[in-house]
Amino acid sequence: MARGQTSAALPKHAQISEMLIRDIASGRLADGVRLPPEREMAESLGIAVGTLRKALETLANKGLLDRVQGSGNYVRARPGVASIYSMLRLELAAGGGLPTADLLSVDRLAKPADAPGFGPSDQGWRFRRLRFLSGVPAALEEIWLDGAQARDIVAREVSESLYLFYRERLGLVILSAEDRVSLAPVPDWRDARFPPDPGQMAGYVERLSRNAAGEPVEFSRTWFDPGTVTYINRIGRG
Repeated sequence: MARGQTSAALPKHAQISEMLIRDIASGRLADGVRLPPEREMAESLGIAVGTLRKALETLANKGLLDRVQGSGNYVRARPGVASIYSMLRLELAAGGGLPTADLLSVDRLAKPADAPGFGPSDQGWRFRRLRFLSGVPAALEEIWLDGAQARDIVAREVSESLYLFYRERLGLVILSAEDRVSLAPVPDWRDARFPPDPGQMAGYVERLSRNAAGEPVEFSRTWFDPGTVTYINRIGRG
């Protein structure tokens, strides 16, 4: 059991690359736009130039950036680019937003009676988190991982991206998910930093996630603040 522990942060260059990928996907960084000079951009982000260059190299490797010697870095928008947060569908109302999270608790418990079937165990690992987007409290997350997927979980090793944690620590790859979006009252375990009060209606997402074999292994519930956050699922052009 763990309480009130900040999730393990991604490396700074990964945070910046994920932020830029989400900004490109949302259109905040338009196709063809020239990014500011690297030193100027690094200073505005409060990071070292070397850190920024590692982030930009990630974008270039994904085909999202043309790095033209003597001219600069140019955005190349493409749909369906894989990234650490490619399955996170929440964005700030203005688009994008760097995801971070505070881990509120981790417990091994009996699975909730109202959950769909996911995995062989009658127990699950329940993660409760407060999700931020660019520092704005955006969502409450309750994620249930089938208990058969992990014997022990060390809270301090849990990454801000659970799917990354699953892959690197548990050898579990989540390849697909089904989301059901509606409205629901905010739960009574709500963190005080999340704006809607307990019982107040908020945006609500139920997700059933599947492993590489297509088997359901995770169930999650997310309550998001519709005043600052939107749920969006972009469909790439065929």
